[in-house]
This record gives sequence, C-alpha cells and structure tokens, in this order.
Amino acid sequence: MKTTIFMLLNALPQWLSLDRAARRAFHAQSLAPILNAHPQTRLRYYDAEAFSGRCSDIAVFETENLLDYSDLIEDLRDTAFFGAPYYQVVDIIPAIEEGYLDYDARMAAEPATAT
Repeated sequence: MKTTIFMLLNALPQWLSLDRAARRAFHAQSLAPILNAHPQTRLRYYDAEAFSGRCSDIAVFETENLLDYSDLIEDLRDTAFFGAPYYQVVDIIPAIEEGYLDYDARMAAEPATAT
C-alpha cells in the first residue's frame, strides 16, 4: 500500500545564513546520496514560506515500504539537515491516497457476516 508522508518543516537561521551555492553543495554532497540510497521512497519538495506562517517548506515522501522511509529519515538525522539543525519538523502527516476506495474494495470482497 502506498503511503504519503507530508513533513512540514521550518528552515532555521543556520540554513538561511548559507549562501545559495553552499545550499546546493549540501544537497549534492549530503542529501542526494541518501535519496539515491533509498529508491523505494520518492521525495518531492515544496517551498511554502510565501504562503504560510506555519511552515517554510513541505517535504512529501511517497513509499510502499515504510521501513525504507524510516531508514531514509534516520540517515537524514545523521546530517546537518536535522543535526545542525538546518530544519525543524513542525508536523508529520501520514496519509493513504484514496484509502476509502481501497477500504470499499476490500469490504466488497469480504462475505457479509450474520448479526
């Protein structure tokens, strides 16, 4: 079952004080190898600071393997992303896309029980 995890983040002063070249280098040297090591988890990243006071960024992870996702997060914890820290987690919201349809299909396949 595919799970989507919405991770609301706030960029912290330590990240914001880096110039853009240093940010790109951090991504290439630290983040890209971790993401490549976890091909079962896909990441999309959204800037939200212009639209939200709650968070500055939203990381959207998609996976069918929650262990791979968990391992990816553990690997990120060993970097400045969470260790310096460059970012603070505001909230994590796991979700199942169209979960109600899957539920309906599973319920329709099960025989009705007598009450």
